Amino acid sequence: MNFEDLRNHLEPENIGNAPLSVRIGVVGTLFACIIAAGLYFDTQEQLKVLERHQKKEFEIKEEFKVKAGQAAKLDLYKEQLAEMRASFGALLRQLPEKTDVESLLVDVSQTGLASGVEIQKFKPSAEEKKGFYAELPITLEVIGSFHQMATFISGIAALPRIVTISDLKLEPLKATGRQEPDSGKLQMSATAKTYRYLQEDEQ
Repeated sequence: MNFEDLRNHLEPENIGNAPLSVRIGVVGTLFACIIAAGLYFDTQEQLKVLERHQKKEFEIKEEFKVKAGQAAKLDLYKEQLAEMRASFGALLRQLPEKTDVESLLVDVSQTGLASGVEIQKFKPSAEEKKGFYAELPITLEVIGSFHQMATFISGIAALPRIVTISDLKLEPLKATGRQEPDSGKLQMSATAKTYRYLQEDEQ
C-alpha cells in the first residue's frame, strides 16, 4: 500500500473500508491520545494538591518551631512568674490594712503647706473594693501657682503610702464677688486615690 492509498483510507468517510492494520493503528493512536490527555490533566491536579500539601507542611513546620521555642523557655517563664508573684505579694503587704483618712489628711495638708498651695476641699468618698484591695477616692480642690501645683503633686507621689492623682483639671482662678483672681494663680480639681489591703474575710 502506497502513501496515497493510506491517506485515502484515513479519510473519515473511508476509515471503515481501511485494512484491519490501519484501523487498529488509528484506534491505538486515539486510545494513546486519550490516555495521554487523562494522565496530563490528572497529573496537573496532583501537582496542585502536592503544592497545597507542601505549603501546609511549611506552615506546620513554622508553627512547630515557634511552639518548640516557647516550650524550651517554659521553665524560664515559670521562674519569672514565681518572681513576679513574690514581688507582687511583697507590694501588697506594703499596703496598709486600714485607710486611716485622718493621717492621710495630715500628710496631704503638710504637703500642701510645704508647697505653698491652699487646699480648699478634701472630701473622701465611699470606699470601693477591687478584689484583694480597697480603693478610697478623695475629691481635691487646690489653689496655687503652676510651680506650686507641680511641687504639691510631686510631694503627694512621694508620700510613704500609695496615693495616685487622676481626673486632674487646671484652670485660671475664677473671680469672686469680693476679689479679683490673681493672674498667677490656678485652680486645680482632681481625684486622689489611696489604697488598703483587704483581709481574706473581706475579700
